[in-house]
Amino acid sequence: MRSHALRHVLTHLITPLLMCVGMGLAYMGAFVTPEPNHLPVAVVGSGAEAKVLAQTVKDRGGDALDVRTVPTRADAVDLLRHREITGAFVPGGEAPEAVVATAASDMGAMAAEKVFTPLAERQGVPLKVTDVAAPVDDDPTGQGLFFLLIAVSIGSYASVAALGAAGSALPMRVRALLTLGVSVVVSGIGALLAGPVFHLAHHDLPGLWGLAWLYAAGILFIGVGLHTFLKRWTTLAMMVLFVMLNFTTSGGLFRPELQNGFFGTLHAFWNGAGFVEGARSLLYFGNDGLGRSIATLAAWLLLGLVVTGVAALRERALAPGHPRHARPEGGTAQTSAAEEEAEESVGV
Repeated sequence: MRSHALRHVLTHLITPLLMCVGMGLAYMGAFVTPEPNHLPVAVVGSGAEAKVLAQTVKDRGGDALDVRTVPTRADAVDLLRHREITGAFVPGGEAPEAVVATAASDMGAMAAEKVFTPLAERQGVPLKVTDVAAPVDDDPTGQGLFFLLIAVSIGSYASVAALGAAGSALPMRVRALLTLGVSVVVSGIGALLAGPVFHLAHHDLPGLWGLAWLYAAGILFIGVGLHTFLKRWTTLAMMVLFVMLNFTTSGGLFRPELQNGFFGTLHAFWNGAGFVEGARSLLYFGNDGLGRSIATLAAWLLLGLVVTGVAALRERALAPGHPRHARPEGGTAQTSAAEEEAEESVGV
């Protein structure tokens, strides 16, 4: 009896220990040593001198930089507002200028300034820095949206435990309705935090609420559906999907240009990146790229609905009255369903 209890405890310790390893690998791998990785920058000018300067910057930066030339400063500003470059250098005799968009990435803007500062120092003049898309004063680094992502994420995946475990006796259709309601509440809390409480959003708060709802609903439906199959391992799966891989690839602290290829690749389609980049589009960049972010979040929600639908079919197949559980030899359907559920809850 005592050995069984000890084995039971040790088995349950696997999840937190795996979380410890996973969080360490994910967060330290993504955030500890950020370095430019094909950071897109531009040199303003159309003559041979501008091309030589751009090549000089590229030679010095290597694979860390992708350098292009653009004819005018207005072209560079347009690229910044479409988030196609991180910074642009405008040569000038008395006041060379670095043009950045901090709202796209505070860390990216700092990295661009670091690239261009030596060019001004060679001329013996200070570098003038112009920010063409600055965050609001209540969120000077623009990182408030990342912490909003964390709040909505925790509210979503933590609710999965209640909906999946405590609500397991309820029919899936009831749990699905509860999931829908919880997604509205969690996203509403996020909107309140972003608007009246911390003033991250000075406009388009309903749109931000909509993005938060798409994001929260996707996580919740995926989690509730997975619980049917994974049981107590659902928590670990949710941590991997929506914390370890999600926060690190969202671009909230470091955009993919400051991360290695793994995190940068996931940024293109992960739901956290869809929320953060969508919020930036809505609040700072005139909705540029917003449609792509909405499509990303809608795809994750669709995936959640599919997983939940498959889980409902699975539960129906395991229900005592299903023909699959008829036992001519004398066993009862009730016993069969109970046995299968017990096996699922014990196995890894």
